[in-house]
Amino acid sequence: MILTALNDYYQRLAEEEKVPLPGFSSEKVSFCLVFSQDGKPLQIGDLRDTTGKKPRPRPCQMPVDKRRTSGIHAYPLWDKTAYALGVSAGEGKRLADEHAAFKARQLALFGENDDPDLVAFLRLLDQWKPEQLAELPGYSEEVLDTNVIFRLDSQRQYLHENREARRLWGAALESGEGVSGQCLITGEIAPLGTDHPAIRGVRDAQSSGASLVSFNSDAYESYGYSKNQNASISKAAIFGYSTALNHLLRGDADNRQRLQIGDATVVFWAKARDTAHAEAAEGFFAMLNEPPSDEQEATKLGTLLKQVAEGRLLAELDPMLEADTQFFVLGLAPNAARLSVRFWHVDSLEHLAQHYAHHHQDMSLEPSPWKGMTPGAWRLALQTAPIHGDRPKAEDVLPQLAGELMRSILTGSRYPRSLLNNIVMRFRNDGKISGIRVALCKAVLAREGRLAVHSNSTTQEVPVSLDPHSTHPGYLLGRLFAELESAQRGALGNEVNATIRDRYYGAASATPASVFPMLLRNVQHHLSNMRKKDKGGLAHKIEGEIGTIIDGLGDRFPRSLRIEEQGRFAIGYYHQSQARFAKKDSAAKNAEDEQGESE
Repeated sequence: MILTALNDYYQRLAEEEKVPLPGFSSEKVSFCLVFSQDGKPLQIGDLRDTTGKKPRPRPCQMPVDKRRTSGIHAYPLWDKTAYALGVSAGEGKRLADEHAAFKARQLALFGENDDPDLVAFLRLLDQWKPEQLAELPGYSEEVLDTNVIFRLDSQRQYLHENREARRLWGAALESGEGVSGQCLITGEIAPLGTDHPAIRGVRDAQSSGASLVSFNSDAYESYGYSKNQNASISKAAIFGYSTALNHLLRGDADNRQRLQIGDATVVFWAKARDTAHAEAAEGFFAMLNEPPSDEQEATKLGTLLKQVAEGRLLAELDPMLEADTQFFVLGLAPNAARLSVRFWHVDSLEHLAQHYAHHHQDMSLEPSPWKGMTPGAWRLALQTAPIHGDRPKAEDVLPQLAGELMRSILTGSRYPRSLLNNIVMRFRNDGKISGIRVALCKAVLAREGRLAVHSNSTTQEVPVSLDPHSTHPGYLLGRLFAELESAQRGALGNEVNATIRDRYYGAASATPASVFPMLLRNVQHHLSNMRKKDKGGLAHKIEGEIGTIIDGLGDRFPRSLRIEEQGRFAIGYYHQSQARFAKKDSAAKNAEDEQGESE
């Protein structure tokens, strides 16, 4: 299914002339050797892109027949300098053999042709001596071990673009078709291939590329077939799926069809009635996963998702977003020289939009920790990593957890229970009780309650904003803890080095009975201290709030809280703390208004 969808996507890209034709591949080229009609080398031309801080190779469509592994294999009309020119920066133990293989390959392909450009090229190879390279104008050590191409001095086009060279290359590919059979991707009887090109662009995979289809052991072989013969796929389909996937994984700055979530590199594409509708769907999905930085645009997207959650059709909100557009999402992770499929999801655009709308709904928290739109999945996955310093690191995100989180968003299924466990553990370990982390706790609990097959009438809904009427012990204890911290801050102000959150949050959220009695004894000192500092009104307010919360808890504190209750503890703490800040902001605004009126 994955390879079939990728091959179909290649057909669309080929019609739009965005990908190379069979027998060609997009390769990074840095330099060009210019030569004369009589085969004399003239100069080295620098083809690199110099618009950035550092020169970068340019992508060019080059003739390629198969992936080069440990053996010697030369490419037509281009290659790295070790093959094409017999020169390398290293020792080059196989240098002579590689250069000889390059010359032999060109002679075999073009030796019997009388095209003037190709004849001049063969004349160049026949006369070429590796030591000539350092004497050519434009040479520097940066040339070594890069990919080079060739151009006749009198021509504007490069040699690999020569029409006769391309015709001969196509004929060579057809002459070596090999065994025919039924292709598992297309269902057609066609020449079967065994050389699957390397897939490049997956983070932390081998820089030279990794295999998506590979048989490296006898245990995976059957019916007498050897290695990749076990995958009955035609050469055309192999080229199609690999070219489409490499196109999706390209590192261009304008590529919005690629995401990074934990260790998984995620690509996506759409299948619609025409290119315009497919690109609109792909752009919409990209915005869902990487919300616009502009607050107004992010708010607009959040409003659209709310309308989808309320039952509005996508086409009513945007005519270019058709409900039956088929959508594909593929998550790949590195696995030595191969790639593992972290997740694969196929659905209609309408269903995907509904699932993201429910995700947006489950994540909603007041006051909102973000502006406009729920952060993308990659930013949410980062919250599960320890925070040491300013921000968490992507390499600290658990690979399986990131994949399961993305899968739950795509499918609308339960969030992984390990997500809640991990976030609660982070609260206790690094003490960073951020709004996004609390929203993740709330999302896990809210979705579990919504998807419960047998609803329990005694289970309370997880509140979006401060709920003074909630009687859930975990939520009430979180609110109480926030008020105790507020009393400490009110009494000590900026003089406090570490609040009770820094010292006791973990114990208070897991084993309340062991901590809260001591904290309640201490709060009396803080309240007394506030009254001595002419903060009697604030002390009275906090004392009243503490009393109200304790009245809802019953006679004694729970000895322990389950992981779900610890999640509610964090939500209650966040709501009560943010309510305190909101009241301060409101009081400051009222004071400014009164001052303005008096003026």
